[in-house]
Amino acid sequence: MNARTLNEVVDDALAEIGFDSAQRRRPKGHQRATEWLGIEPGFGLRHYPNGRSVYIVQARMGGRNRTVTIGSAAVLSVAQAAKVARLVLAHARVGDDPASTKQRVKGAPLFQDFLDEFWEKWSGRWAAKTLSVNTYYRRLYLDGCFPGLGIDEIDEGHVTEWFARLNDEAPPGAANMVLGILNLMLNKAEDWGYRLDHTNPCRAVRRNKRKKFERYLSIKELNRLGCVLAEWRQSEDVMQRLTASATTLLLLTGCRRGEILGLHWGDIKGRRIKLRQAKTGPRTVWLGAEAQALLQDLPRHRGIEWVFWNPGAQKPIRAFDAYWRSMQAQAGLSGVRLHDLRHTFASHAAMNKEALPMIGKLLGHRQIQSTSRYAHLDDGHIFKAAEAVGAAVEKIMSLNRLCS
Repeated sequence: MNARTLNEVVDDALAEIGFDSAQRRRPKGHQRATEWLGIEPGFGLRHYPNGRSVYIVQARMGGRNRTVTIGSAAVLSVAQAAKVARLVLAHARVGDDPASTKQRVKGAPLFQDFLDEFWEKWSGRWAAKTLSVNTYYRRLYLDGCFPGLGIDEIDEGHVTEWFARLNDEAPPGAANMVLGILNLMLNKAEDWGYRLDHTNPCRAVRRNKRKKFERYLSIKELNRLGCVLAEWRQSEDVMQRLTASATTLLLLTGCRRGEILGLHWGDIKGRRIKLRQAKTGPRTVWLGAEAQALLQDLPRHRGIEWVFWNPGAQKPIRAFDAYWRSMQAQAGLSGVRLHDLRHTFASHAAMNKEALPMIGKLLGHRQIQSTSRYAHLDDGHIFKAAEAVGAAVEKIMSLNRLCS
């Protein structure tokens, strides 16, 4: 494959999005500046002295870098140009060895067979609750959804049509989650050699808009809740003590409810918790002094590994919604979910001047781009941030202890 062939690929791709390739002039001259957009490798915007800007993509073939003009920035949007760039890069990657492309396509399984393979290889990485939900969605919306198609044959048209049908059958949030599973599957199909790199069609499908829940406790609300929690932790009722301790730990760590209620004593390693199964996989949670003291005060039961154990029912505490509603009422909190305590932790971390990437690490986020730029942060920095945020939350909860 040469530069001329790549130009033909560009012309065909532009025709598909309704752009006349005859207008695709290639500016001449060497006085220019290139702005790399970072969306795809080698994809950029080239600016010329006459004010004209064109999208370009660079691809390496036969040991040489080739630059292909996509089209004018005055006509094409970034999304349209990026789509064309992905096609050019995909063609360039296999252009030196057409036989390898035939071999990969020939060996690619049907969608349903790949779904089985993906589930066998990947589902073990999910937490139990995530696996249960994803298996439910698979049974309803993924099994048999692309009949007769190989995993390498699924394109943007197939996915767009499928997602439109899915939105007629499932709520918007559920449809987004199923699309997320399919997106992960197609990414893995690329990683495992069943699809060409950078050809995942889910990238181009617009997800449903989600209603944002950004509720977090103000300083006054947090202080009122702190008074209630302090009272409950001194209660003679063992379940009040335990649920108040679990709630306090949610506030001090920013963990999810299932992560705290699923704790084993063996997960606690000094000033850290080693979560075995979090939503995003195993991770470390750092404990400030307040959280460490709280855990040290909890009762232990001989032969019981669970931290939050219901001695009356002789089983671990899995949920405490009724107790939370009582706490809400006593603290005068309306419409606050337990998950909003996680938002509260993050919000007060921000107010404590912690950077967003650090907050992402504290919360265990793995899929936010801003976190990856700070991968060099060591454990000491993360511990100091956890210590500072936990101390700030505890200080607000105990402020004046005006618990009348």
